Amino acid sequence: MKSRRTTPRLTTGIEDLAEAIRAWAKGWLPAEAAAELLISHRTWLEREDFLQVAVDVQWEPFRDLQVAAVDFTAAAEAVQGVLPCSDGERQVLLVAASIAEGIPVDLREAALCMDAVNAARAAQAVCHVAGSRVQVVAEAGR
Repeated sequence: MKSRRTTPRLTTGIEDLAEAIRAWAKGWLPAEAAAELLISHRTWLEREDFLQVAVDVQWEPFRDLQVAAVDFTAAAEAVQGVLPCSDGERQVLLVAASIAEGIPVDLREAALCMDAVNAARAAQAVCHVAGSRVQVVAEAGR
């Protein structure tokens, strides 16, 4: 897949990238929820191959800040063969893509492949889309 990136990736760290993704998603609950799931998971944002396929960093002059748009459709397609990953990583990304873009996901498969922490993050994302910003905590060993 060809990158749609028009400016270089943020180089000051994952926190800056996370803030740029939040700025892009702000105001649309599905995008906000999917973005927070992706950010809290962190793994995908640390991978240059993922960023090349699915993240487009641009300067937004109206708000005078950088935004990082996530192409969840491209990400979901890439994770089905182009981007190597664990089953759990794949399912986190597919759940985020489903929340953001309505891409069908098998929730049973997702739940079976995720650990408790990522399942809690996914549940929190679903609650966010529903308009309820709850904190879901997964306890170790449960």
